[in-house]
Amino acid sequence: MNWIIYLVLAASVLALSFAFYFFKSMMKEDEGTDLMKKIASHVRRGAMAYLKQQYKVVIIVFVVLAAIFGVMSIFGLQNEWVWFAFLTGGFFSGLAGFFGMKTATYASARTANAARNSLNSGLQVAFRSGAVMGLVVVGLALLDVSLWFLVLDHFIPEANHLVIITTTMLTFGMGASTQALFARVGGGIYTKAADVGADLVGKTEYNIPEDDPRNPATIADNVGDNVGDVAGMGADLYESYAGSILATAALGAAAFGAGCYEMQLKAVFAPMLIAAAGVLLSLIGIFMVRTKEGAGMKELLGALSRGTNTAAVLIAVATFVILWALKIDNWVGISFSVVVGLLAGVIIGKSTEYYTSQSYKPTQKVAESSKTGPATVIISGLGLGMLSTAIPVVTVGVAIVLAYLCANGFNIAFNAQNLSMGLYGIGIAAVGMLSTLGITLATDAYGPIADNAGGNAEMSGLDPEVRKRTDALDALGNTTAATGKGFAIGSAALTALALLASYVEEIKIALIRVGEDLPNGVEAAKATLVDFMNAYNVNLMNPIVLVGVFIGAMMAFVFCGMTMNAVGRAAQKMVEEVRRQFSTIKGILEGKAEPDYERCVEISTKGAQHEMLVPSILAIIVPIATGLILGVPGVLGLLIGGLATGFVLAVFMANSGGAWDNAKKYVEEGNFGGKGSDNHKATVVGDTVGDPFKDTSGPSLNILIKLMSMVSIVMAGLTVAHHLL
Repeated sequence: MNWIIYLVLAASVLALSFAFYFFKSMMKEDEGTDLMKKIASHVRRGAMAYLKQQYKVVIIVFVVLAAIFGVMSIFGLQNEWVWFAFLTGGFFSGLAGFFGMKTATYASARTANAARNSLNSGLQVAFRSGAVMGLVVVGLALLDVSLWFLVLDHFIPEANHLVIITTTMLTFGMGASTQALFARVGGGIYTKAADVGADLVGKTEYNIPEDDPRNPATIADNVGDNVGDVAGMGADLYESYAGSILATAALGAAAFGAGCYEMQLKAVFAPMLIAAAGVLLSLIGIFMVRTKEGAGMKELLGALSRGTNTAAVLIAVATFVILWALKIDNWVGISFSVVVGLLAGVIIGKSTEYYTSQSYKPTQKVAESSKTGPATVIISGLGLGMLSTAIPVVTVGVAIVLAYLCANGFNIAFNAQNLSMGLYGIGIAAVGMLSTLGITLATDAYGPIADNAGGNAEMSGLDPEVRKRTDALDALGNTTAATGKGFAIGSAALTALALLASYVEEIKIALIRVGEDLPNGVEAAKATLVDFMNAYNVNLMNPIVLVGVFIGAMMAFVFCGMTMNAVGRAAQKMVEEVRRQFSTIKGILEGKAEPDYERCVEISTKGAQHEMLVPSILAIIVPIATGLILGVPGVLGLLIGGLATGFVLAVFMANSGGAWDNAKKYVEEGNFGGKGSDNHKATVVGDTVGDPFKDTSGPSLNILIKLMSMVSIVMAGLTVAHHLL
């Protein structure tokens, strides 16, 4: 059976090979005029300089944490492989973001130049460049998973073999989550500081267009699109993708542990094989994306939907074939769990599109509220975001129940076997939702590439027809970016629930490692999940659990407050700098003098590096402190509270921000007075408020809830030892 892992390895090589092919194809495209090349090089240098500086900070954090894990393993509190797995997870996550951003910074000018030929040419260059990000993420994640399995399978002793392997592999998920949080928070602060500075001074105070080369913050704004929405999103979904596979594999090892080893191994391999099949089927979907000249928003959305929906249908069919071939117990029911996850992802995506696209009434209503000023724009956007949480929350709730029931044969009896199988079904539903990430992430990474292409076209003074095409691609990118954020948040909810169950399994292993039994005398090695919950009194009447729930809920709001304020502080410095340049550098507004772009890039870089540390480290410290003070019941409460509150709050913030952004775009299309009108200025204020909502705090929350779970899993040995010794 172990030969199956080589199929997963082959899928990773296939993904990385096509990523390289798409990158080389993009690089063969003409970058355009000398001015287009110059602007692109400014953005490229700024993006790489920021990423280099960020990695310097992150490396220090990783070295310290790896050293702590090494000490824990010496004292028997953790597996000796954990520190190295943690480092590889962070390395691959950072590498995925680096490759994606490198591609995006080379693709923007080429997309703008391709748009000089036709709308479809621009779409092809931008989308296939975005596909590099998607394929690199899935390729590196599957490479990491398959190589680690081969290594641990060789070195881990036979006793409790697969359970120990899979829970150890979860550690590299923590490395990926830690890197992703720094990338998301740092990138989000960077991009929104520049964006807010450019909008508030340029658009509102001086009435100059977006991406106008006279605006000193323009280059920093374009750099921010890459470091936040490409590198940040890539690292984010890398850890979601890897985390869902690893958590499900760990749950499979636990659920099928009482049976034969071969069936247990099949349950471990199943999520890996489904993800591997998703690579091939995502490629089919990528090649199907194309459009015609003069296409509107709905036609462009249809072109992307054709690719993503085809991949989703094919992976649903492939899942039945894979699980049938594995002859896994209840393969039909588990296959339907995967289908449930796929459908949940589609519904959440469509819901996000409905609430955030200017093609639909909710966002148009936000734009209409600009008639009475910015205050009503803010109020209507907040109300829209709150209402928009209903469909994703209900969808995830229904998906959890259906995936649970499908996996245990619709047996509603709450016993140990049904609970374990049901949790495996929820985990594999998360894998299903993320199985087509190769193309789903391509649609998301496409957004900032199209946005930068529009900026390049504007600053290069290309023909109005070209700008019209890049505007169409940019408007599509705004919607796909919002949809991608909704998808990432929804997948995080399912993944975090699977990680919650994995935490219990790791606690049981930790109890064995420190040589103690459960408090009620049940042997840790044989304890079922139900026994475990009873032994630790994990129920809502236990005040320790409730305190943990409150702390978890609080963490979501404190984290958002810290990141929002961080954006505010960095944006204030940017606003002051842009105002200074407009007032002191003569000839900027007439286009006779070039602004000091480098200074604005430097302000965003320093602001992001300074502000990202405290909220990111807090996400690591709080689960450890909760475990030491409140023990296992407190940690479980923390994870439940963080998951429930973080999920809803993230949807609210992402959708409010997306709606404000596209309401502004709707007015700029000529509605309600068009560009330069008072209505337009009101929507610019709304968009400015929404920037940190949708690009900093909201997206970071889905990493927060998973990182707290990962930290709890890795620190399970310390929690157990502290309370038993």
